[in-house]
Amino acid sequence: MAIRFGFLSTHPPTRCGLATFNSALATHLGKAGFPGGVVRVAGHGDDPTAMSGVVHTWMATTPAGWRDSAEALNNFDVAVVQHEYGIYPGRDGGDVLSVLRRLTVPSLVVLHTVLTHPTPSQKSLLEQIVAAADAVVTITRAAHDRLLLGYAVDATKISVIPHGASDYTGPPSRRHPQPHLLTWGLLGPGKGIEWALRGLALLQNLKSAPVYTVAGRTHPKVAELHGEAYRAGLHRLGAALGIAQNVRYESAYLDEAALGELIRSADVVVLPYDSTEQVTSGVLVEAVAARIPVVATAFPHAVELLTDGPGLLVPHKNPAALATAIRRILTKPDLAATLRERNGHAEPALRWPAVARRYHELAATLVAADARPVTVASA
Repeated sequence: MAIRFGFLSTHPPTRCGLATFNSALATHLGKAGFPGGVVRVAGHGDDPTAMSGVVHTWMATTPAGWRDSAEALNNFDVAVVQHEYGIYPGRDGGDVLSVLRRLTVPSLVVLHTVLTHPTPSQKSLLEQIVAAADAVVTITRAAHDRLLLGYAVDATKISVIPHGASDYTGPPSRRHPQPHLLTWGLLGPGKGIEWALRGLALLQNLKSAPVYTVAGRTHPKVAELHGEAYRAGLHRLGAALGIAQNVRYESAYLDEAALGELIRSADVVVLPYDSTEQVTSGVLVEAVAARIPVVATAFPHAVELLTDGPGLLVPHKNPAALATAIRRILTKPDLAATLRERNGHAEPALRWPAVARRYHELAATLVAADARPVTVASA
């Protein structure tokens, strides 16, 4: 029997972490023989073009758009709903609850954010989402524990399935003769790049001063409100610190092959994020799976994945600590090799095929408990 998955999420050509995650999960379930379709959530300014696999688009400006979205999802065997505050219309994105309540098929909700200090409205909404869902997935143990401790939810519904990663392993791809530091992902305030630049300035006395690549476009929501002010501020800071010649900004969209080459060229992936709430980081998972040593601030996902593992943790907003950790990796080959080896131990469970298999197993239990038959794949 082949379970048909319906997905509700932002989705390419929208460029955000949720869209990338949903696209990868749908693609790998499809490759495993479990077909599906996407109900794409699109906001103001998003490219309205529907890509292959999109069966319906929910425009945020459409009144009661949740109704047609639910009907489209009801044509599948299981609805997989990606949740993030602010993605859906309504207060705190509350219209997603209307979708869940209108579904006639089992629902599986993936929580990408679980706040420690939510507003009363955010807390109530998340509790109602968990109550309406048939199963809930958190991407980290930290998010799972935070959900059970801070919210009134049914613990039996909640599973932990890690964020998936592409296969970017392979021989190093040398782009620079100097040591190479790398941060990638959508750019905007909170990414902490300014702290990494200050840390880079403290590494100029190394025998071979490292170069630092910051790859990624400005987050579309940030660009809509503030244009390129954050990126321009980084350029000014680099010039003031005297390190502009050691920083490369790559704002072009990179396909999978180009991103893989860039990742393999890195000696250290630097994640200097400001947030102490971040329970999910796709970039972190990709770096670990690619076996690249990581230096990250102590946000929850990094603490969970890197403690006694494939990277070094540093305090937030502390360029001296960032520089010290990076210096250790660049000047101690044995440490770098140990971190890469530890990454290898974590790698298999993080690959997208393994992650997609776990989603299918969970969905199969929901379908088995449901009265409606699934579609039988033809021979």
